[in-house]
Amino acid sequence: MDAIAILDFGSQYAQLIARRVREAHVYCELFRWDTPEDQVLALPPMGFILSGGPASVYEEDAPQLPAYVLNSGLPILGICYGMQALAQAFMGHVIKALKREYGQTQIEVVTENPLIPMGEHQVWMSHGDRIEHLPSGFVTLARSKNAPVVAMGNLQHKYFGLQFHPEVHHTPIGREIIRR
Repeated sequence: MDAIAILDFGSQYAQLIARRVREAHVYCELFRWDTPEDQVLALPPMGFILSGGPASVYEEDAPQLPAYVLNSGLPILGICYGMQALAQAFMGHVIKALKREYGQTQIEVVTENPLIPMGEHQVWMSHGDRIEHLPSGFVTLARSKNAPVVAMGNLQHKYFGLQFHPEVHHTPIGREIIRR
């Protein structure tokens, strides 16, 4: 059975992420980010989605990306906080954004990739932090006027991060992104 493990970092949209994955005809289960490894891997997942959340990765006691996710070698999609946790886990640099982004934003896809179609797209943002420096092996997939990195990827390992929310209807290409 193909299955996706969604690790919830406190997102208000975690249930919606699961719904969108199921609408793409893929089985998934939602777990708290700190669920024991054996419970999550019992699924067994063919990949991971890391949800958003209200924390900042640089705060003391902020939720961290579990090591077993990275050690699994499976594809990873980080959404919002999940992207920031992924960047930090691979030694990227996350900073407090000069301007908090909330609402509709236009992005420009700058690198051909298997996740987001080339072109300009309307998306839904909700974040106060942003990626300042990409981790080694990652490239910028898309940018906006307020953030130089709104999507990143390590194409070789199939690790992707989105600063925007593909699961909400305010991101018209979101269902396609989740399906991919």
